[in-house]
Amino acid sequence: MAEVELEVLRIAHGGVAVAELEGRVVFVADTLPGERVRARITDDAHDRFWRAETLEVLRASPDRQQHVWAAAALDRAPEQRAGGAEFGHIAPERQRALKTEVLRDALQRTGGLDPAGLDVAVRAVPGRADGTRSRTRVRLLVDDAGRVRPYAARSRTVVPVADLPLAVEAVEAVLPERATGRALDLVATGGRAFAARRSDPPIVERVGERAFSLEATGFWQVHPAAPRTLQQAVRDALDPAAFDPDADNLDLYGGVGLLAPALGDARVVLLESDRAASGHAAGNLGPRARAVAARVDRFLARPRRRPGATVVLDPPRSGAGAEVVRAIAASEPARIVYVACDPVALARDLRTFSGLGWRPVRLEAFDLFPNTHHLEAVAALAPA
Repeated sequence: MAEVELEVLRIAHGGVAVAELEGRVVFVADTLPGERVRARITDDAHDRFWRAETLEVLRASPDRQQHVWAAAALDRAPEQRAGGAEFGHIAPERQRALKTEVLRDALQRTGGLDPAGLDVAVRAVPGRADGTRSRTRVRLLVDDAGRVRPYAARSRTVVPVADLPLAVEAVEAVLPERATGRALDLVATGGRAFAARRSDPPIVERVGERAFSLEATGFWQVHPAAPRTLQQAVRDALDPAAFDPDADNLDLYGGVGLLAPALGDARVVLLESDRAASGHAAGNLGPRARAVAARVDRFLARPRRRPGATVVLDPPRSGAGAEVVRAIAASEPARIVYVACDPVALARDLRTFSGLGWRPVRLEAFDLFPNTHHLEAVAALAPA
């Protein structure tokens, strides 16, 4: 593919930056706005845009730093750069500023919303200033020779690494050279770290004084500060004047019950389609909460008004979708609290809510995945 020089203009969703060449948009990796780079076009099959990878920085941004993970740095050939740290070459404050730009742009372009009055700034959370040692869970691949490796960036190819600086030290310490199977989950919990298997007994995570049981390979927030941060954000998103602990409150896509305690001792039904997670939630919840193993869309397909209720939802990265959004709005709750890990999916669902008479009245965003493009946001919606 051709090599070109590019002036990098702005950031795009997905961890890549935007340049222009011959009237065409070029999405280019491993750079940031304000830089001039020599890059190689990797995909020119589209009429409207191309893709490229940075080979050399010709004019560096003052916010460029030495990459936090040597295995992902420009010193390696693009196809050998480890994935999962696509912002590791950017100073932390600028990382958060770029994520804020992406969130604001998504709300405006995709959501059709005016973010004025909403705090869209992505905030730092407790942890190392450089964002390293911020993951208690890492999934790695096992190649045909049994070597344990991550994927290369934007690829399904596995590449060798000698360290895992984004993982907590305990996880890095148990990184094996070889393993069996196709994938390996390294987990740190309760002062120990291990390679988790589906056959392992459940583990216990603690948030303050509360214990949460879950499968060893089950979903749990990876940043050590994330569980407490998200619980508090949901608690702050409640409307004290409208919150009714005796209403038909819902916790949708509730997992093992992390967010339900934000509702205190309220009456709440937690919906989770994964039966193992739902089973753990049943034991993790308070006495007035109930866990139901069911798909959210099917559960909500049975129309039911929920006056005075608060609905908390934490859908997958793809978002809740129009069908679920319409069902929630039709139930006429008092408040909706939406926890999102993808700004574009959040904006798309907020646009649907907006068309149904709901408006965002509060927004908090957190840098729970430093050195990547990912962020977490918590939006509170009220009837317009």
